Amino acid sequence: MATVLLIEDDAEGRRATSELFLREGWQVVEAGDGESGVELALQHQPELVLCDLLMPKSNGFQACRRIRQKLLRTKIIIVSGRDYGVDRSSALEAGADEYLVKPVLWENLREVVERVLPTEGHHSAENNAVPEFVPPSTRVKFWGVRGSIPVPGPSTVRYGGNTSCIEVRAEGEIIILDAGSGLRLLGNSLEEEFGPRPIKLTLLITHTHWDHIQGLPFFLPAYKEKNSLRVLGYEGARKGLAAILASQMETSFFPVSLRDMPSTIEIEELKDMEFAIGKVRVKARFVNHPGICAGYRLETRSGSVAYLPDNEPYNTLRRDLAERGTSDADEARAYAISERTKLVQFLHRVDILVIDAQYTDDEYMEKIGWGHGSLSSVVSLALDADARKLFLFHHDPGHDDKKLDQIVEAARTIVLESGKAMEVDAACEGAEVWLNPKAPGKTRRRN
Repeated sequence: MATVLLIEDDAEGRRATSELFLREGWQVVEAGDGESGVELALQHQPELVLCDLLMPKSNGFQACRRIRQKLLRTKIIIVSGRDYGVDRSSALEAGADEYLVKPVLWENLREVVERVLPTEGHHSAENNAVPEFVPPSTRVKFWGVRGSIPVPGPSTVRYGGNTSCIEVRAEGEIIILDAGSGLRLLGNSLEEEFGPRPIKLTLLITHTHWDHIQGLPFFLPAYKEKNSLRVLGYEGARKGLAAILASQMETSFFPVSLRDMPSTIEIEELKDMEFAIGKVRVKARFVNHPGICAGYRLETRSGSVAYLPDNEPYNTLRRDLAERGTSDADEARAYAISERTKLVQFLHRVDILVIDAQYTDDEYMEKIGWGHGSLSSVVSLALDADARKLFLFHHDPGHDDKKLDQIVEAARTIVLESGKAMEVDAACEGAEVWLNPKAPGKTRRRN
């Protein structure tokens, strides 16, 4: 009797699917979250896993990748309520055999199951060709996606409420982009993953506004002597990067000072706009945001990642200043065109672009000069730069999950009308994206 593992946090949906498989003669194992799903997969080694995408503890991408690393023959189908190209490609890169969009009819599901499972019986042929799982060489994971201030609560569950923090694993390096409140969750995850082993990390700070550094005092690896943390950024608010990071941990604000953290912490103010972190090449560019603020572009053998969490469009800002008579109209226009052209060149053909899109177009007209992007200007910039995947980032604290859904659809409409094929999504806490240099579709035979 063949076994199917259902990993789904919706108990009613899981029960209905279970009844369908039982009716067809399957043995059914059920899990209500990603972590227990992985444990049951390793215990029962089922022929088939049906895994939901958005779940507590571990999402579908994470569960799929962990199962695939251990069980090459098991077939995995990711099921999601989101018909997003970026989710589909990420699921396949994680090792899934198929990606289905809810609601899934049994007739369609049965057709897919019959297609992905071996035709000569489950696990019956020793030389059966199975998809080769290639561990991704570059992985991007979102730990904090919000701007300005954390906003926990039921209305921000799907996209997340923590402030800016992204983890990039590439070329043997663990690179952290910004230290917002999402850094705390990342730190807990790293300690659980590495256990007694030392962790070597590099933290790139874009700027020292509070929502980009507030997670550092709560970063668990910094409290373990075995770990080392290299912090890189440009001069902050006249006092220097080290002084700014230490100031938020002074006695008036926090019980533990930066110098009392047991790990080895090295803080370095960058002077050059191009440098390397191991084999990862990094390019930096100052962006349009109050104070000193940088955007970064990471180049790896698998592809490129650009991160501009706080950036206001030059063209709209300078045009408005000129119309108000604040500056010469011709000079303002020329400056805007020049700076935007340079930014397009900086982002040209980037594989993953994570960029500030905090405001809708209407909201932006009331907040010109605040240092953040507007939806249409951000999408237009990404299209002109021929970016492959665009992630809207630095979500406004006033935008709940429903509002972000609407913003994503508006962005996709702009792309559709442009005639280009760029993928667009809003950055979502816990989501992972992989860049893999190997072509898909290759197989490996088991002996």
